Amino acid sequence: MCNDYEQHIRYAEYCKTMQDLALGIPAHQGEADLPQADDIRIGDLGPVMRASGNVIELTQMRFGFQPKGRGGPVFNFRSEGRDFSDSRRCLIPASAFFEFTGKKYPKAKHRFTLADYPIMAIAGLWRDGEANQPPAFTMLTTAPGPDVAPIHDRQVVVVPPQRWADWIYLSRPEGELLAPSPAGILRVEKVRAGSD
Repeated sequence: MCNDYEQHIRYAEYCKTMQDLALGIPAHQGEADLPQADDIRIGDLGPVMRASGNVIELTQMRFGFQPKGRGGPVFNFRSEGRDFSDSRRCLIPASAFFEFTGKKYPKAKHRFTLADYPIMAIAGLWRDGEANQPPAFTMLTTAPGPDVAPIHDRQVVVVPPQRWADWIYLSRPEGELLAPSPAGILRVEKVRAGSD
């Protein structure tokens, strides 16, 4: 499941998209709030979009919730059959997400991007940090759409820009927002061959 994504969205491009969507941005934010990264992996800091009053702010959060008991960080969270009305909802801006195939390392690496738009956002949840740690986020997953199914049996929930506010403020039914991506929405390319 997605444990690695890319963030190459330029701040000017992000601002234009937010303006086109009539979504407010805090006046104090700038380019440093949307840092570029080839790979953001579990445990790394990454920019997250969340509600802050009547605007949507960018804030740095750690990728993966700390587990309540044993086990590793919770970086993907199954969305089906759950109610997120009382949850802290967020969006993870990304230029691409990666999935891996194969049984031996290094595994084949597949890069997914939106076919017709340079900015992608992945539905997520966030929590306050514990013991002097920054807040943390996890990505929501669903059944795979036709573009992802040949590579993986699950996919992260990709929220199209026109639905960003709907997820942040939960102004539409969750079932409409947390659905597999329709065919042709995502483009995939193999960026690394795996071991045989």
